[in-house]
Amino acid sequence: MAGRDHYNTLGVPRGAGADDIRRAYRKLARQHHPDVNKSPDAAAKFAEVQAAYDVLSDDQKRRLYDQYGESFASGASGEDPFSARKSASGGRGGESHFDLDVEDLSSMFDAMFGSRASSDTGSGRRGSRGRRTASPESPPLHHDLHIPFITAVKGGSQSLQLQSEQGNRTVEVNIPAGIRDGATLRVRNPMGKPGGPDLHITLRVGEHPFFRRGDSVPTGSGHDLFVDLPLTIAEATLGATVTAPTLEGDVELTIPPGTASGRRLRLKGQGIRASTGEVGDLYAVIKIVPPRLEDLTEQERAALRSISSRGPSPRDRGHAS
Repeated sequence: MAGRDHYNTLGVPRGAGADDIRRAYRKLARQHHPDVNKSPDAAAKFAEVQAAYDVLSDDQKRRLYDQYGESFASGASGEDPFSARKSASGGRGGESHFDLDVEDLSSMFDAMFGSRASSDTGSGRRGSRGRRTASPESPPLHHDLHIPFITAVKGGSQSLQLQSEQGNRTVEVNIPAGIRDGATLRVRNPMGKPGGPDLHITLRVGEHPFFRRGDSVPTGSGHDLFVDLPLTIAEATLGATVTAPTLEGDVELTIPPGTASGRRLRLKGQGIRASTGEVGDLYAVIKIVPPRLEDLTEQERAALRSISSRGPSPRDRGHAS
């Protein structure tokens, strides 16, 4: 495959952005994966697509490739750009930072990166020096990572401790904003051992004291948030301005007169701002909270009885939700 052009392999221009490269790779990987494509040359085409993505998805490798072409692995620096990138601490017990790909293991990428990883590249990927850069016989490792609700919706990072025969290592896991419970992040060869396995991290998102995500509500979308907003009978009946929580802090919310319990008031754009660019809304769900009977005077009780005697008409009851 000497002289091949990685950009032509993926069908992208030389100035393509990271998102375009990733989309092109995933499309071609699904098309040529040997588990799906039974053509005799499917494995070879898949390996070529994988090799192209390995270079173009890494900023350092891509710069060297653009400058030196296929010979970049033995460029002027004399260093192998395929080697693992480590922090200055290095060695045993050091800390490493890795780029992550969001994977859905229930999709085709389960076959590509999961328990069937041995078929990913046929005979394996090799750098320009003929050195094997990933062992198809190394099954991925799996680890659950529990993260707070706010980290999942706003993004952030969390440390993960790994142990192996080579010693302990801390992986700083970058959490994309808007990621869902059960989503999987892939860390390529976190221990830095040649031919070492990848790590698949399944995220377990904790609950929040009052926010809940839209995908847990039948009428919501994955980037919408819902929060219960308690109101007194007077606030719901007469209207009021109350404080409502959002991800960025409290805001003032106007309650229209005659607001019924269960009504949803939308705060546009106050939901989840995902790393994909999607923005959800926040819905304040009205919950009318009656006063405790022991806190009412006899006069107040009489006033409530008078109001309740003028209760909803049969027409209103027939449309109650």
